[in-house]
Amino acid sequence: MKRVLVTGGAGFISSNVIRYLLAKTPYHVVSLDALTYAGNLENLADVMAHERLSFVHGDIRDAELVRDVVANVDVIVNAAAESHVEKSIEEGASEFVTTNVEGTQILLDAVRATPVERFVLISSSEVYGTAERAPMDEEHPLNPRSPYAATKAGADRLAYSYWVTYELPVVIVRPFNNYGPRQHPEKVVPRFITQALAGEPLTIHGDGHASRDWLYVDDHAEAIETLIETPLDRIAGEVVNVATGVDISVAEIAGRVLDALGRDRSLTTHLPERPGQVDRHIGSTEKMERLTGWRARTSFDEGLERTIDWYRRNESWWRALQRTGSPSGVSSS
Repeated sequence: MKRVLVTGGAGFISSNVIRYLLAKTPYHVVSLDALTYAGNLENLADVMAHERLSFVHGDIRDAELVRDVVANVDVIVNAAAESHVEKSIEEGASEFVTTNVEGTQILLDAVRATPVERFVLISSSEVYGTAERAPMDEEHPLNPRSPYAATKAGADRLAYSYWVTYELPVVIVRPFNNYGPRQHPEKVVPRFITQALAGEPLTIHGDGHASRDWLYVDDHAEAIETLIETPLDRIAGEVVNVATGVDISVAEIAGRVLDALGRDRSLTTHLPERPGQVDRHIGSTEKMERLTGWRARTSFDEGLERTIDWYRRNESWWRALQRTGSPSGVSSS
């Protein structure tokens, strides 16, 4: 039976990947997480007792620990990352470099020592910067516009170099903007939802014209499972977007959230534009579908409805985050 290591397993995307793999596959899953910032164990509370889930408290920058864990798995999904763009701008890039780049290097070197069936790196569409053409395909120039994005581009290209140099079975995934239940309210969709639920103005950077390709997190989890199952000779060394092919502006997202919660569309306030802002993101879906047959199945309206419903029913979760940074006082990348 395959054993799948998911790094950063208590984070938003990774916890959803774990939940999906436990529900839809017979795999054993190992979650490795440092429990430092962007997620928390409550993201896995409903599955922590699952007989096919093991949790390891540790950091991907700990080379000895990583070697020990990697020696006992068949597949690696590297989702561990410092991911808060504004934090990378305001507080500096040091943690982003060590986790996103050096952590990836440590994992890759562990795979050199103890080979695995495949290494799936969750990169980011942020590596592209603003769209020079639409939709952005995998050959789009890499023009990261924030320290966070630059470190993701570094890990992305480092992983590719290990495929070229050492023939490691690397697959690089560039997901577009994820949203869904359990996402930290620092991110724009849950921020809008929680502000609207609290009767507060929705805070929009600039005029809100920036647009994104919004990917419901369950679709992303399904895409990762598809990449684990796809014959390796079709995808090894490849970069694939995970996207919907549709972009929606931040201002329109705010409007849809306010409409869904019965608030007036005037309930917004505008902040200065964020440094390094990306104007437009829209992903080409052609390559992923051609190589694997996968396409996103959740429309934005459907995904937003599910997400709003979850935040409405879990007010104590996000209220605690607003007070302490995480419901349990611990968090992870």
